[in-house]
Amino acid sequence: MSASDQLERQIDAFAQYLADERRSSPRTVETYIRDLRSFRDFLREQGLPLDARELDIVALRGFLGSLFRTNQASTMKKKVSAIRSFFKFLLKRHLIDQNPASGLRSPKIAKSLPRFLTVDQAFRVMDAPPKEEKRAKPLMVRDQAMLETLYGTGVRVGELAGMNVDHCDFSESSVRVLGKGGKERIVPLGKSSVEALEVYLPARRGLLVKAKEGDPDALWLSRNGKRLSVRQVQNIVRRHGTLGAGRGDLHPHAMRHTCATHLLDAGADLRSIQELLGHSSLSTTQRYTHVSVDRLMEVYDRAHPLAKDKASDG
Repeated sequence: MSASDQLERQIDAFAQYLADERRSSPRTVETYIRDLRSFRDFLREQGLPLDARELDIVALRGFLGSLFRTNQASTMKKKVSAIRSFFKFLLKRHLIDQNPASGLRSPKIAKSLPRFLTVDQAFRVMDAPPKEEKRAKPLMVRDQAMLETLYGTGVRVGELAGMNVDHCDFSESSVRVLGKGGKERIVPLGKSSVEALEVYLPARRGLLVKAKEGDPDALWLSRNGKRLSVRQVQNIVRRHGTLGAGRGDLHPHAMRHTCATHLLDAGADLRSIQELLGHSSLSTTQRYTHVSVDRLMEVYDRAHPLAKDKASDG
């Protein structure tokens, strides 16, 4: 077996591991393997060994250094993660004796606070266009139910697009969600979400009856009776963001951030929000505390007498 075949086989084994054991999404597997093959191409161009067993940290740093000027810190972090995961896998399987990637450091990324809607903006998005027009048009009824579900549950756009009709349990006011890594969770549906879905379901049946090859399982249907794609959901949210709140940049993930932030502002504890959103780590959920603290400070500076006194003294 040639050295080139050896490295390719090591990468293929890692891809199989990601798909079968880690149950990573196809997109994640594709991204990791693309970065590793880019690493392999760099090694070939530099005349370096094409076998993970013969590589050291100098070769790894050389590859990352070649990308530094043309890639953002967030992109570099993903490439470091791919290399780290690859060599960690090889060491765990005893395919290498030492892990040269253990000394790699990820670039620091400036943390940006999640963008979200105010409560008034959220309601305006829910109410655009008028309810009378929504009830007259099946797709408007669908959009209303979709927006209420996104805001009310905080689900990811992929989770929403993957919902089936039988995932909804109206007796328990909940919906079963298939999250990252194939993990299932039960998410409560608020009163507004339930009411909007109950109006939408008869309209959905009408869309299915008219369709030649509809999807009888999918909850969210296009005008042709097919399951809505993630891109279609994004376009719908963007359109209603423009109509309701003048936010042409509104994205389903902003609805997720909005749900979490408003729950936190209303007194919900972080652990409950973590379970609702399906975060594997509490640190991810804690990002929303910064949003709320910043908003609190803005209100304080505008309203508190001591803050006003300090401003006048300056």
